[in-house]
Amino acid sequence: MTNEQILQRGVPALFVMLWSTGFVGAKLGLPYAEPLTFLLTRFAIVIVLLATVALSLGRPWPTRPVEIWHLAIAGVLLHGGYLGGVFSAIHRGSSAGVVALIVGMQPILTALIGRLFFAERITREQTVGLALGFVGVWLVVAKRLSVVGLTPAGVALSLLALLSITLGTLHQKRHCSGMDLWSGSVVQFLAASIVLLPLAAITESMEIAWSGRFAFALAWLVLVLSVGAISLLNILIRRGAATRVAALFYLTPPTTALLAYLVFDERLTPLAILGMGVTAVGVWLVVRR
Repeated sequence: MTNEQILQRGVPALFVMLWSTGFVGAKLGLPYAEPLTFLLTRFAIVIVLLATVALSLGRPWPTRPVEIWHLAIAGVLLHGGYLGGVFSAIHRGSSAGVVALIVGMQPILTALIGRLFFAERITREQTVGLALGFVGVWLVVAKRLSVVGLTPAGVALSLLALLSITLGTLHQKRHCSGMDLWSGSVVQFLAASIVLLPLAAITESMEIAWSGRFAFALAWLVLVLSVGAISLLNILIRRGAATRVAALFYLTPPTTALLAYLVFDERLTPLAILGMGVTAVGVWLVVRR
């Protein structure tokens, strides 16, 4: 197997696994800090860490205003809108299953927008795969949907997250695919922080109940999610069509359910296991080319 084949097969699998742990990290940390405060603390550490690495390695920094502008837009959408929406929805009473189902529509929305505005070709096989992926996600979270009620605020925040991750992925693919992973990410996280900071100051107490559990969750989200998974996402967006990259997000709820079973001993129903299989088939149909 060549290095190119290893990259094509290994990066998507590693990305899905790392991205799925974000929900586990959020569940561990949110009891100790409000959502935007949690994210701003995480972003501040990430900015310092990535800037240090970029400067140490002598990485090129964006200098043209239009380049910085596009990086900022993608950062606000991918890190501010998406993560802020997901964390706030869970904090306001929506179950992770409800949020996962709503955000799980991202591949379908990405395919529609990509086809309408960016002329991305979607085959009949990929259309079937997108539909199967959505059905599989629904099967995975169906049990949780029947247990936890919906809140209007939670639904609105989940829809904000859905729209943000969709538009952010497309904007990143179209305008930021050539960015340096280290210095470009600093600009993106900084832009997201600038947007979230006044919102947190207005709506939250911005207090943190520090504990070992929160410190572990924060360290995990900084190193594994904000550095590892986001870098892999940028690589995937750079190398593949937006629709195929977005389809990988269908695998997040099943993988998260499996991790929750291993970490929190949350029960896996036969319906959820069936949903995992259906989702895997759907994603395979979309990305197998």
